[in-house]
Amino acid sequence: MSKDFNIQEYMTHGVERVVSDAIKATLKNPKESAYMAKFALATKAASRKRAKLEAEGEHIPPFLIASITSSCNLHCAGCYSRCNNATEDTVPVSQLTDDEWLKVFDEADDLGVSFILLAGGEPLLRKGVIEAAGKKQNILFPIFTNGTYMADKYFDMFDKNRNLIPIMSIEGEKAATDARRGEGVYDKLISNMDELKKRGLIFGASVTVTTDNLNVISSEDFIGKLSDKGCKAVIFVEFVPVIDDSKHLAPGDEEREYLKKEIMRLREEHPEMVFVSFPGDEKSSGGCIAAGRGFFHINSHGGAEPCPFSPYSDINVKDTSLREAMNSRLFKALQKEGVLMDDHDGGCVLYEKRHEVETILGSAV
Repeated sequence: MSKDFNIQEYMTHGVERVVSDAIKATLKNPKESAYMAKFALATKAASRKRAKLEAEGEHIPPFLIASITSSCNLHCAGCYSRCNNATEDTVPVSQLTDDEWLKVFDEADDLGVSFILLAGGEPLLRKGVIEAAGKKQNILFPIFTNGTYMADKYFDMFDKNRNLIPIMSIEGEKAATDARRGEGVYDKLISNMDELKKRGLIFGASVTVTTDNLNVISSEDFIGKLSDKGCKAVIFVEFVPVIDDSKHLAPGDEEREYLKKEIMRLREEHPEMVFVSFPGDEKSSGGCIAAGRGFFHINSHGGAEPCPFSPYSDINVKDTSLREAMNSRLFKALQKEGVLMDDHDGGCVLYEKRHEVETILGSAV
């Protein structure tokens, strides 16, 4: 990594590109483009807040991932959240309340966080938290949902609060989606897309990228179909193997380079859509951007973790402020020890080097 790499500039440019792409993607939708224009101004103000704090020696990431529940109605094959026991079939215990999540969102807004990705479990099981998010118009909330709980109450909420953007998980075509997520899920997703398009609401798709589906999910056939349905954002999430038996599905350097080129092509050919890859090319982003460099994760119980794929925490937002959580000893140690910059085989250095993270956690606590 270049010594003059500036993470603040890198993340700010990333935010600006996403917002610029979002404005282009919504030009034909007056309500959405009006909100996106306001949001663009809000992101500039947020960027100034972060830059001011950066100049004072404090780095604030522009992104936050919030897993707002440990409950889910599906049992998707290879789900990292279930493998990490972050999602379970038992009744949730000691989860953050709606008001506690609103406090997190308020603090994030004050600090200059522009995007909070809501995940789970299945986030639409927490209607009160989604309503709290709707109040924070300066922050865009992509909601990563399996789509099975989408109904009129949510369509109406998304219409009223344009900062809430459903991002539905889809694995490609019907056979692949239903094989991983369950019979009938694909048809429900298509039905949701048709309803969202009819109402003039923007939405996105989250696609898990594996060595098996890489060619299909980046193809014009698949992306063109999503575009025709009204999809405005595609987030490619690289598969992280949480059990050894699935290691062969994780994209390697060759697949990651292929996806990078495909995304560049898709951005040219589909200006009506936003394309994002996660974790993306860590080499070009100066290493892993988790653990507070570009984002961090708050689990459903309030624990501040480096990333959803690295479920380790030494601080809880129930007991402290969001600002203190961003500066947790674990996050600082991961940055100082250089783990985020280490060379690694897969897409997720923190998962691959989880034993080192556990050792650092032990000394940070």
